[in-house]
Order: sequence, then structure tokens, then C-alpha cells
Amino acid sequence: MSRSGYTLPVFACAAAVAALHWLRDRKPLTLASVDLIEPTQIAEIPIEQVAGLSENTALAITRSDPGDNLDLTKNTPIWALVEWREQGDDAVIIKGGEGIGKQANADDKPAIYAYAQRLLKENLQGMLAPGEKITVTIILPEGRSLAVRTSNSAFGVVEGLSLLGTTGISQPLSTPDQLAVFRTELQNKASRFETLVFCIGENGLDLARKLGINPEQLVKTANWLGPMLVEADVLGVKEILLFGYHGKLIKLAGGIFHTHHYLADGRREILTAHCAIAGLKSADIQAVFDSATAEAALTYLKSLDATTASDWVNQVYSAIAETIDVRSQEYIQNHSESGTAVTVCGSILFDRDRKIIVKSKTAALLMEKLC
Repeated sequence: MSRSGYTLPVFACAAAVAALHWLRDRKPLTLASVDLIEPTQIAEIPIEQVAGLSENTALAITRSDPGDNLDLTKNTPIWALVEWREQGDDAVIIKGGEGIGKQANADDKPAIYAYAQRLLKENLQGMLAPGEKITVTIILPEGRSLAVRTSNSAFGVVEGLSLLGTTGISQPLSTPDQLAVFRTELQNKASRFETLVFCIGENGLDLARKLGINPEQLVKTANWLGPMLVEADVLGVKEILLFGYHGKLIKLAGGIFHTHHYLADGRREILTAHCAIAGLKSADIQAVFDSATAEAALTYLKSLDATTASDWVNQVYSAIAETIDVRSQEYIQNHSESGTAVTVCGSILFDRDRKIIVKSKTAALLMEKLC
């Protein structure tokens, strides 16, 4: 059975708890107790090192353990620097240090989101006497180097990783046990609806809701798009709308139906091939291929459209969307016991700003029914 772990905010909080404990008692902790809040349970997190840097400052270190997850943060060190202070109204001020990403679309605020903020403040405030104030700086020494292997920049987070999540538990999204959870949800919804919307992650789920799609028709797939498509067909689902960030969903156009980057990543090759078929010049094709991310490649295509009054984004991405539909149908058919696919697929791709780039022809028809 797969083992769950904890999300990054939990380890950041544990390190902060250990550092504050040293400031108060001048004793190192080997285990820090963290109230996860979501869910309502206590986690005991091993503390690797604690050091007093001065009378008013302490540093503690722990390491990420996301469980049996294909997670690039596994075993990465997390530091928390805690300092006593006298000024200010807030009992706990949280800052992002080296390796914590900045939100480029929000005045470079540290990418320490709501759950992490709440977790840190509630756990630390309970350790403070009335009138005491601290500043907590979270540091991820490897955060900047790890960030280049993520899609963070596609969503406006630069120079590091996010402390992101809505819960303290890190579920192994890429393991068979988690697939079983997704299949159970799919089975439940397939019994009530003939049309469902598959979303790889939280960004797709959130945008789909904002567009007016019934939340009961949304199904989270994580990276398990292939097995979930086959399961939907077996259950008799008539129509599936694939709704996702282009940097993920584009993989389906290349026949990659498990989209975790640890297993396969042909995004730039797929995008470059479609640019060549559309008729881009060699220099532009090379520029797309050399782009560091799918988002950067999209930005380059947009710049071509702006300077030449062309329509390359629509041409290239429309072809990709139609190819995703075809490859999805073929995937279902190839894995069907009867050799025929019951389920019809359409696809919608959006960018880092959660703006829709393109809808396939089938997707446009499905959206009319869903909204």
C-alpha cells in the first residue's frame, strides 16, 4: 500500500516550531508537533538540526517527506529562521527567504499561500505569551534550482518554489492507490451524468467552476488521464471534455497519456512539430524548440502574431487540440475490449493566466451543453 506524507507547509511549520522552542527553552527538539488544521490531526515531524544564532534568533532544519509520491521536493531541506522583535501589530510575521518563489503577478509577494500562512500562524501563536512577537523567514536552499524543473513559472511564480496546498497531507497522486480514489469518484459521477469534465489539477477545476460548469460534473485525474479515459468508456460516459493547462495537455497530442514529467515529456517536440506543419519559418521553429517552457513558446508565438498580424497561435493550437481529440479516441479504442470507443472527447487548453487559448470543435459543442 502506498504511503502518504506531508506537504511542504507542514515541514516549514515544524522547523519554525523547533526554532521558536529553542528561543524559549534553549533546548533542541528532535520531533516537532504540528497541528495540521486540515485535516484535524497532529503530525510529529523529525527535526534535523537546531541552532541558536544569537539571543534573539534561532534556525531549525527539517526535510520534506511527501510519502510515496513522485515529488521532486522529496528529502529537500527546509529551514526556518525565527527572530524575536518588539515592533509591529502582528504577533507572527512570515517572510520568504532564499528559494521561496515570488508571485510575479502580485508585486513579488512570497509564494506562501493561505493554508501555509494559517498553519504557521496558528501553530506559532499558540506558543507565544501575550505581547510577544516574532518574524519567521522560511528558506528552501534548493528551491531555486528545483523550481526550474516545475511549471511554477507558468503560473507566475519565479525564483523558487511555492508553499502551496489546502491540506497537510500529501497524497501520492502518481501511485495506484490514488488512481483507485479517482476511479471511485469517476464511477460515482458516471452513474449520474453522461457528460463529464476531466481536469488534471486544481487550476483546471477552479477555472471550470468559474466558467459555470456544474462542479458535480468535474473529475480530477491528476496525471492518470489514460486509465481514467478508458474507465469512463467502460462506464458508458458519452462525452468527456479534457480541460487543462496547455503545458500538460499538449502531451496527449504526442500519445503520452500519463502526464507526470518523471515518466515522459515531449512537449517542445510536439509543439515544434505542429509549428512546422503549420508553415512557420525555420528560424521561428528553432526559437519555439529552444524555448525553456511551453509557456515561453506560447509567448513567442503570440509575439509573432503581434508583429506580423498573423494567427499562428490559433493555427498551431487548434491543430494540437484536434490532435488531442483524435489521439484520445484512439487511446480509448485501443484499450477497449470491444475495440470500439463509446466516449467522445473534446479538449480545451488554457494558459498560465487561466485564459483559454483554444477549444477543439467537439469541445466548443460540449461547452454549449455544459454552461
